[in-house]
Amino acid sequence: MKLTPARTGLFLAISALLSPGVALGQAGTAAPQSQSTPAQTGAVQAATAAAAPMQATDLDSVKVQGEYIPEPMLLSSAVMSHVSKEDLDRQGDSTAADALTRVAGISLNHGRYVYVRGLNERYSSALLNNSPLPSPEPLKRVVPLDLFPTNVLETIEVRKTYSATMPGEFGGGTINLSSAVVPEEAFLDIKLGTGGNSETTFQAGLTHYGGGDSDFFGYDDGTRKVTAELKQALATGNRITPGRDFSSDEVKKIARSFTNAPLNLLQATDSVDPDFNAEISMGNAFDVGSGARLGLVATAAMKNSWRTQIGVQQDGAVEDGTMTVQSDYDFMSTTNNATVNGLFGAAVDWDGHRVGLMTMYVHDTDKETRSSEGYSLLTGDNVRDDTTHWFEREMINTQLTGQHAFGEYRDLEIDWRASHSRASRDAPYEKGFRYREDAEGFWQHDASQAQNYTRFSEVNERVDNAGVDVSWRLPVELDVTMKFGGAWSDTERDAVSREFRLLSLGNLPFYERYQRPDYLLSDYNISQGYLTLRETTGGTGAAAYDASLETQAAYVEAESQLTGTVRATLGVRYEDATQEVRPIDLFGEGQPLPTAAPLENDYFLPALSLTWNFADNQQLRFGASQTIARPQFRELAPQQYLDTDSDRLVIGNPFLVDSELLNLDVRYEWYFDAGEYFSAGLFYKDIDKPVEMVLNGRSGSSWQQSFINAPAAVVHGLELDFRKYFGSPFAWTGDSRLFVGANYTWSDSEVQVEEGDVAYTLAGNGRPQAASELVLDGSRLQGQSEHLANLQLGIENPATRSQATLLVGYASERINARGINGYTPDGIVVVQPDYMQDPGTTVDLVLKKGLRLWDTDVTLGFEARNLLGEEYSEYQAFGGGRADVMRYDLGTSYSFEISASF
Repeated sequence: MKLTPARTGLFLAISALLSPGVALGQAGTAAPQSQSTPAQTGAVQAATAAAAPMQATDLDSVKVQGEYIPEPMLLSSAVMSHVSKEDLDRQGDSTAADALTRVAGISLNHGRYVYVRGLNERYSSALLNNSPLPSPEPLKRVVPLDLFPTNVLETIEVRKTYSATMPGEFGGGTINLSSAVVPEEAFLDIKLGTGGNSETTFQAGLTHYGGGDSDFFGYDDGTRKVTAELKQALATGNRITPGRDFSSDEVKKIARSFTNAPLNLLQATDSVDPDFNAEISMGNAFDVGSGARLGLVATAAMKNSWRTQIGVQQDGAVEDGTMTVQSDYDFMSTTNNATVNGLFGAAVDWDGHRVGLMTMYVHDTDKETRSSEGYSLLTGDNVRDDTTHWFEREMINTQLTGQHAFGEYRDLEIDWRASHSRASRDAPYEKGFRYREDAEGFWQHDASQAQNYTRFSEVNERVDNAGVDVSWRLPVELDVTMKFGGAWSDTERDAVSREFRLLSLGNLPFYERYQRPDYLLSDYNISQGYLTLRETTGGTGAAAYDASLETQAAYVEAESQLTGTVRATLGVRYEDATQEVRPIDLFGEGQPLPTAAPLENDYFLPALSLTWNFADNQQLRFGASQTIARPQFRELAPQQYLDTDSDRLVIGNPFLVDSELLNLDVRYEWYFDAGEYFSAGLFYKDIDKPVEMVLNGRSGSSWQQSFINAPAAVVHGLELDFRKYFGSPFAWTGDSRLFVGANYTWSDSEVQVEEGDVAYTLAGNGRPQAASELVLDGSRLQGQSEHLANLQLGIENPATRSQATLLVGYASERINARGINGYTPDGIVVVQPDYMQDPGTTVDLVLKKGLRLWDTDVTLGFEARNLLGEEYSEYQAFGGGRADVMRYDLGTSYSFEISASF
């Protein structure tokens, strides 16, 4: 059991803070106390309370506190942000990731990973209806939130302060997605849409045939299926190479079975197709006797979109004190994304009880065709790399939930849940083909110096989860609610990657080197022995692993209305976890790569929150807690992997350990009217052993990245949030109202490295290394932007269902990965500067117009995204020099939708 001195100090601080309030509450029990249901606690104060079974007494007055405070904010003492269904409709965002960029203190990375309060995605967790989710990403345990379309969501809640009822892994925040609720009455909604992008639609692009027409829906027709010959060879557990285990003829047969032309041949198109999307949602409710009511809801949607990126990719190093470009490529990439999703939910309500069943399905596929050419420092000449990829992600989540209330005032409530989730990422036939430019300017491939590869990789993850929460309002005069419960979660992951090359032993005829790739890799050249299949999969555990994380938790929490205006919540969570990553030696070739013992830790995680409702519709919140952040599976796995988001090689570090956090928050909230508010908050986080990504050295012409535990870091900042409606000053707008929403977050972070601090790297095989050689004292945390801002300006008319909203977002530059520092007799010298990303400013416009056609409610929608044409930019800069690690135009996206409600 772990109880550090810092934890003990927090327990003492909490006790000292609560003691005066408890004494005050006890001293006041002789005076009449107002009684309220749990839903009304803290919101209604009675100047005079009626005594139990006595003659009724007239009340002198009733004062309502918090009339305009939204229910999620009123019933919780946590600092949180709440994205309602109304917000989702107004913003027009298609995924949960996009919608969260409008929330104070949140930014987005690579369009899918959420950064909360300057902490990158590894410090945030995502729940669906309070249950943990699996991740289909090979490099992350966190769930990419672009997987969740907003059509299956009712609300999104971002909790920025920790409660003992939540999982102990808490850093920046916990994001709880609530799925579509069961309807009160029948409905049917249908939506169709189309759109495009200024850099893509009707412009030149790249593609490859792939699986034909079925690729439009993101499902392979069998073209990319592992052939029977290859499947049988893989099942032997031997490396597929001519020699001891396979004859030359057997390997030729396997090589000829590989899919060739549909995946190897890049095709240029003069006009990329527009985007398309369709959605249908329906639901109904029925009386099923004895006061029970059955509700059903179902939704299904599909989307197909294209994006072309034309840009620059450079590698560089510091030479003579200046950042110098060493390899320089121009690239063009076209990605076709196809998404299919569905949700089915059913619930039965009766006499204060509800039992529900929900199943969500998401299938998301990226078909990428890419070509890059330029000067390579490694080869010393001009090269061209053509690649085709198919990344197929799928998630199925099934949940069974129950809520039960007992007593006249629901004094006892029991909530329980059980879920089973599976996620997978299948990447068959990742193809790469390199050409070198000859002296006469022609591209050639000799299958020796210029090589090719075919990769098959797969990740499967399963999460089983169960939990129960009990809330009991004690039958005492002082308003006290006790909460206690437990949770269990078991996560299992397996990942494997196999790589093959068709190589020449120097006998490839000269004229063959200038052929199209499908001709060059033909059955004829394989049969003649001009090309030989070699499996180049990494050995000794470098290509496969399985991993597991099992957590068991129990908590107790007390919530009390200490005075008429002060409410406090005090709780502690005990969490025990075992996390392990096991490299698999696929071929039994020797000692696996370095591994570490499983992370077996248990923690007591205390949390305190106070809410002071000091004036009508105004309150002050305070929160203090201790939490943890565990390394992700891929961060612990000592295998090399290509991060497709950054196009860089990553290798894990099995010597990572848990990070521990102290979190402090204070926030002022003022609610002017329904849906209108202003809040200002301060936050502070002290992190022991944060995980940071660092450069690990070169692998070929590219830099390889890995992970370390930095000694310590602190994060602090300020959040401002404002929302207000105004009457329209324009007569021609009728009953419309103006809407203004704005938020701003300033945050600062500092990595703390003292003399004698050490870190443990994969290269050091678990031996300590001076931390100052890897991280500079006083530098910012990876992923932390100093400034985040959002502005929403709109006009809307609820009666006509018409809206026009302008959305502006800004994020300042941040560190994507650490650089490398060297040492001279005079001190520190930079070998590789930090990788910096500059998200910049985005401007979006969303228009909606409601109509009544043929007795049907119809809504027309138009969206324009990135009106200023902000580009994606990641770079390294030092001494006046700069290398554009990745830079391309994002373009402006447009979409038009028509929806009908029946």
